Amino acid sequence: MANLLDLLNERIVLGDGATGTYLYELGAPLSHCLEELNVTKPELVTRVYREYADAGAQVIETNSFGANRIRLARFGLEHQVSEINWRAARVARDALKGRDVFIGGSVGPLTLRPADGEYSVDDRKELFREQIGALLDGGCDLIFLETFADLDELRLALNVFQNLTNIPVVTSLAVSEEGRLLSGEAFPEAVKILREAGADIVGINGTCGPQACVHLLSKLAVQEDDLLSVYPNAGKPEFYEGRFNYAASAAYFAAMVPLWVEEGARLIGGDYGTRPEHIAAMAPILRELKPVRIKKIAATAPRPRIDIAESAVVSSVPKEESSILDLLKQRPVSIVELDSPKNLSMDKFLTGAKALKEAGAAAVTLADNSLAILRVSNVAAAIRMREEVGVTALLHLACRDRNLLGLQSEIMGLGTLGFRHVLALTGDPAKVGDHPGATSVYDVNSLGLIKLLVGMNRGVNAVGRPLQGQTKFIIGCAFNPNALNLDSQVKKLESKLAAGAQYVMTQPVFDLDLARKTVARLKPLGVPVFLGVMPLLSSRNAEFLHNEVPGIKIAEALRERLRHAADDKVATQIGLEVAREVRDVALEAFRGVYLITPFLRYEVSVEMLR
Repeated sequence: MANLLDLLNERIVLGDGATGTYLYELGAPLSHCLEELNVTKPELVTRVYREYADAGAQVIETNSFGANRIRLARFGLEHQVSEINWRAARVARDALKGRDVFIGGSVGPLTLRPADGEYSVDDRKELFREQIGALLDGGCDLIFLETFADLDELRLALNVFQNLTNIPVVTSLAVSEEGRLLSGEAFPEAVKILREAGADIVGINGTCGPQACVHLLSKLAVQEDDLLSVYPNAGKPEFYEGRFNYAASAAYFAAMVPLWVEEGARLIGGDYGTRPEHIAAMAPILRELKPVRIKKIAATAPRPRIDIAESAVVSSVPKEESSILDLLKQRPVSIVELDSPKNLSMDKFLTGAKALKEAGAAAVTLADNSLAILRVSNVAAAIRMREEVGVTALLHLACRDRNLLGLQSEIMGLGTLGFRHVLALTGDPAKVGDHPGATSVYDVNSLGLIKLLVGMNRGVNAVGRPLQGQTKFIIGCAFNPNALNLDSQVKKLESKLAAGAQYVMTQPVFDLDLARKTVARLKPLGVPVFLGVMPLLSSRNAEFLHNEVPGIKIAEALRERLRHAADDKVATQIGLEVAREVRDVALEAFRGVYLITPFLRYEVSVEMLR
């Protein structure tokens, strides 16, 4: 069998898909140590290896990602590090005997927690040495140091590897969609450092979906000998009935392959949520493509700064906001979502809020780190917006980031600041966002949060203690019309309304028939409903939303129509046309609509308002 590095210099090589999420799908318990299966259920692990090889994968990773002493100790398996890693490699060797397949030993970060105690640099080196050594003894052809969000830890693991062997190594980074590691380095900077440190192959895995990976790779120049890997997740997962479900289809992955290759990727596979069918769909596409050996990137001019202070409409801060539900009795109401920024620059956000107000938005709604992506506090953004623009804010409030104490403190703070409109949400798990190591709290879910808000409106906290005052929140709840089981969603909604929710805001609807069906199901409930409307900007935008964002589905007919649009300008007009049709259905039934601004493109929402 050829050396992997020689093979990568000649052509594109196909890796495998996810091991962990596929093992869960095949029946492994969520609370079980997946790496222990190498010893206790090798036949299940063998099945995974063989299915990926049958699908066309030329590089198979071992089931050993978390098999270091620290992480195994959480299952009482700290004394089986060598056995579990050696078995991971041997099971792969035996399963794939006689096939031209490379076995890659998977090594993840240590993921130290405060409860694990203090570990010196030498201690951590020994932890990596123990795991990597066992994988080498088991017969691995290469090592994957993958899903590292801390560059220093990855360099330490790379140093340990280099002192043990000279077989190929893949160093793969868990980068945010904005292109930065948790340790602070920008993606191109980290790639340069790793190459200088001697990494054979550098890449991305574990945090980003297909389109985000294209964006990240586009930031890298490629020279003749640069080897890049990309293992995207199958979009962002949706947590349903105790499982994480991923939406990106095999066909979607196949369509994205040429874009990754165009940006310089040579080793291509899949991560969380991908399955053998994803690999099988990519295999024939990869065989027809040739590596991009040289790629330059153009310098971009800095964006000019906008002085919002010169143009903002300043109004006095109201002591108490008027109710959008009262306004709804007088005229049609448009609520427009405009997310706070992912950095400290507020100019575009405030300019957008001003434009939306002038175009007729009754309120601007601000998400609470939606999709678990870090943004400026929506409360702080709402205060700036109220002071500098003078528009009503509708605040999303997620349970994910605050325990019961902090959640109540936040609610009381909103009340004292005069904010009234709140949308109660459970919130996307931190694992799916740009800080996957963060803790999701969930002391309560959205139903519990509604009950907390109702209690504070009565003047008591969660333990029944009087607050010496009452909040005056107008409480909203969410509804997903795109769910497979609409009856189940309606029952959940009825529970929220019974708990005290006063209005409903839905996920975006992109289909006229679904809009009418949603109206038919929700109108008998007798409460105000703001149907979600989001203009699509392009075919790529539609595919991203359909395949990578939980809770959103777009009909194949519309996606096909966008694919055949002459260019993105024509596609945007199609998206606006469909959005207007859905909006009109919503306004006719409920006199209210929830416009969702795509990618802070507030001018699109302004056009919808007008």
